[in-house]
Amino acid sequence: MRRALLAITGLAAGTTALVVLKGAPGTGQAAQDRPVAAAPVAPGGAAAPEPTPGATTPSARPSASAKPTAKPGASRTPAARGGTTARATTAAPRTTTKAPTVTTRTVTGPTVAYRYGSLRVQITLSGSRIVDATGLDMPVGGQEGLRADDVQARYSGSSGEVVAKQSANLNTVSGATYTSTAYKQSLQAALDKA
Repeated sequence: MRRALLAITGLAAGTTALVVLKGAPGTGQAAQDRPVAAAPVAPGGAAAPEPTPGATTPSARPSASAKPTAKPGASRTPAARGGTTARATTAAPRTTTKAPTVTTRTVTGPTVAYRYGSLRVQITLSGSRIVDATGLDMPVGGQEGLRADDVQARYSGSSGEVVAKQSANLNTVSGATYTSTAYKQSLQAALDKA
């Protein structure tokens, strides 16, 4: 009789220890091997609602009246025992940064005297990029004015060669070599100043 009582008590203690060490119902090996995408099925055959990210499920949160049954230091989670668990992930919070403000500034090169007059070049920069260029104080009228107009048309403006090349390394305008050279000199000085 004594042996039977000890055997039953030992069996009950062993079963209790096994249940405690294996974890709560639903966290056994069968639950661990279930694919993450499969929805858990509630009693009665209906699919259980999907958990929201960051929310704790009732089985994961102990109730206030529940008393710990495991020994201190013993872990009951499958991940701590080397198993894998499906964990809801949340996206990192987005941080918004204000785009850097691009400053637009105007730089004017020195006046360059040449055979047919004098001129200076003014450039507009957005950040470090040239967005516009124009020749100032260029000769007007006569043969010198026509040469200056040709140089202005070729080099200046937001679609001119200065903006396209972003430098003073420009092609010389045919028939306006002196004006082209003076324009490039003033432009280079403006770029150096910028």
